[in-house]
Amino acid sequence: MDTDPTKTLPSREELQAELLDVPEPPEQPEPVDEPGFEELVQLALRHAKGRRGGDLVSVILIGSGARRSVTAHSDIDLIALVKGQADAHEIVRVAARLADIRYYGHRDLEDELAYSPRLPPLLRKSRILFDHDAIGAKLIDRANQRFRQGPAPSSVNEQIRLKAQCLHWLGKAQDLADKPATANYLMMMFFDEYSNAFFRLKGLWLTPPADLLRFISSRDQSLGELVGKFLTAGTLPERLNIGRDLADLLFREVPNPARID
Repeated sequence: MDTDPTKTLPSREELQAELLDVPEPPEQPEPVDEPGFEELVQLALRHAKGRRGGDLVSVILIGSGARRSVTAHSDIDLIALVKGQADAHEIVRVAARLADIRYYGHRDLEDELAYSPRLPPLLRKSRILFDHDAIGAKLIDRANQRFRQGPAPSSVNEQIRLKAQCLHWLGKAQDLADKPATANYLMMMFFDEYSNAFFRLKGLWLTPPADLLRFISSRDQSLGELVGKFLTAGTLPERLNIGRDLADLLFREVPNPARID
């Protein structure tokens, strides 16, 4: 009789297989408490179903309605997934609110998850309104997996490009300081680029605009304080000065573009 104990032990592969996580169905947020909001969501859902007919496979609520942060002016943001290909966008009125509906081929959106900086954080906090063959549920599960992996790291070339774009808008605003309305508009362009650069350089997913200041402050208090001062600056010269300080602080370790002259 063979009594070798090593032959009764499980292999390394068998042990690892037992440790693999069993995928759980994505948790769905509770409905919103805002009076009348859920009824309007159902009207928007009915519209999407009527618009696409038999090729509709899933409808997903995103944005403030899914995050339970609805205000009086919140839109109803929907992603409608269809068979085949689709790239359409419509805005319709539902009582006093707007419904923003984007149509995608479900396989195209699944492929986009691999590289999009917006989809993983957007879908992980979404709510399924209609689903066929669990296509939407599987997509949200993949979004959660992608979110846990984190964004792809930015290369040095991308960091240099982000720095150059921010400094470009800052410089244009400085050049047109004698035209305050135009310069302030350019400073908003600078801030949009700057916000994107912050998330890319820090290796973080994008957040909703309403959470931007709180999120930046939670990750970098000194930077968050400067952003708050930038957004509430009363004069253009003050905003320009704070913009320079913001750029110096965020891009201090990013090299300048190479010179070729």
